[in-house]
Amino acid sequence: MIQNFDVQGGPQFGRDNLPKLRATLSDLRLDGFLVPHEDEYQNEYLPDANERLMWVSGFTGSAGAAVIMTERAIMFVDGRYTLQVKDQTDGTLFEYETLERGVATWLDENIENGHRIGYDPRLHSPDALGKIRSAVEGNGAELIPLPANPIDQAWTDRPPAPMAPITVQPQEFAGMSHGDKRAQIAKRLKESGTQAALITSPASIAWLLNIRGGDVMCSPLPLSTVVIFDDASVDLYVHPDKIGSAVRAHLGNEISLRKEDALTGGLNDLSGKKVWIDPSTASAFMFDTLEEAGATLHRAMDPVMLPKACKNAAEIAGTEAAHLRDGVALAYYLHWLATEAQSGDYDEINAAQKLEEFRREYDGLKDLSFETISGAGPNGAFPHYRVNTDSNIKLDRGTLFLVDSGGQYQDGTTDVTRTVAIGEPTSEMKRHFTLVLKGHIALASIRFPEGTSGHQLDALARMALWNSGLDYDHGTGHGVGVYLGVHEGPQRISKGPNNIALRPGMIVSNEPGFYKAGGYGIRTENLQYVHAPKPIKGGERDMLGFVNLTFAPIDRVLVDKDILSPDELSWLNAYHAEVYEKISPRVSDEVAAWLKEACAEI
Repeated sequence: MIQNFDVQGGPQFGRDNLPKLRATLSDLRLDGFLVPHEDEYQNEYLPDANERLMWVSGFTGSAGAAVIMTERAIMFVDGRYTLQVKDQTDGTLFEYETLERGVATWLDENIENGHRIGYDPRLHSPDALGKIRSAVEGNGAELIPLPANPIDQAWTDRPPAPMAPITVQPQEFAGMSHGDKRAQIAKRLKESGTQAALITSPASIAWLLNIRGGDVMCSPLPLSTVVIFDDASVDLYVHPDKIGSAVRAHLGNEISLRKEDALTGGLNDLSGKKVWIDPSTASAFMFDTLEEAGATLHRAMDPVMLPKACKNAAEIAGTEAAHLRDGVALAYYLHWLATEAQSGDYDEINAAQKLEEFRREYDGLKDLSFETISGAGPNGAFPHYRVNTDSNIKLDRGTLFLVDSGGQYQDGTTDVTRTVAIGEPTSEMKRHFTLVLKGHIALASIRFPEGTSGHQLDALARMALWNSGLDYDHGTGHGVGVYLGVHEGPQRISKGPNNIALRPGMIVSNEPGFYKAGGYGIRTENLQYVHAPKPIKGGERDMLGFVNLTFAPIDRVLVDKDILSPDELSWLNAYHAEVYEKISPRVSDEVAAWLKEACAEI
């Protein structure tokens, strides 16, 4: 991928497209329509053909929703996007609400008796839809499933559906054959008394069958659907043009290929069977179709999700190798930021392009793992900022530059954030940077008993900030796949309750931050994985902990050592020593010399 910095989204989308959608709603005698960000596959990053929320509003963030009424339009975003949504949408057309408050709450307070509210059942999970239905019907209104999406009807120049060829993920990187994986899932089906499971997550399908695709930017996902049976056989619903002879041979005789448009018939064939289905990832359409067919539903988390999250030895080894190669590119890039880019002559687009250039100099890069967040000065205060030709500004001296980026390699997926001083930082910048660093160190160093969830660890990363009256409005850690999505569940580290225990092999990010609106953003992010239980001298229980994966220097210019405890300072020095040991032999003499200074003991 070459990142596109032309303006994407923006207020003109709403000005042009809201009238088109409303005309279609009028033809359907609807008073409103629900527009989630998610597509039929619940993807975070969407193919262009599925960017329905952007089409109607101009908003390009990865989390959001809209309610389009005949006279009002409401945008819902989380704390990451409160500034971005106002930049990208027309405030004379849209009102703004938070996702935390929720679409259902707004509907409950605003929908009137007799209103007819439409929705596309392929885009909503039954979990989310249940709350919405209660709100709408509780006000005497009607929630109406639509056989065709009115946005698709109004979107006359809609891009074609993606048709990237599927490829094989070699077993040396997967660590298990797809036969063994299918047998593992089939065993879980038998134990639960179910005869089949409907798998709708492209990432789960890719992991289960040891395949990858290219239908979604930054994520090697094949858009498809799977039914796996308790005998480990599989029906794979996918466009036949995506399957070549090598993939057909790889899949073998126990996997039947079915056309995508045969899925409804395939679900009807499950009549009388007990079917495992995930209410958080499968759409209401899937549930409705199975129930109408006479299947009994076993509602539970996608049975592939947890095995996929607990990486095996081959997946961890590949991920470590990918991070070392990525660390070399990062060393060259951070050297560039510390030297040439200090001039103040470069801008955010130059900086993002330079990082992609360094990554592409090394074999194995397949794609970026997400669009690089390249935020200079006040733009860094947007936690998920995406630079474009309109927003692009210089890396001026006396400011901070935040860069969050990652690569997709066949053996692993990377994600790293560094904040770098351009010119001389202020004492306030150094203080805030060091408070964030203290949270990062706390989460990197913690030992915890089995059964602990990320929710229980989240406060560790925030404690130093909280004690100073500060905080950040995003999660602290997300799961990461292996040549799959850079954001994956079920594990996470956040304020929000999550009862999924952290288990050995799970990869999570560690990324506390601080954002001063109009000033700067700070975030320090490494990836780390959960190691097996180990004893602690003098302790009574073996404890889990984290093993670091990311090796890139942390800007020492921004560290106020007086704020760090002796143990924190020892952690930072040990981390930098390991960065230098692992990365310096792989770079040029010039960069190695700079790296020695950048990793010097404080």
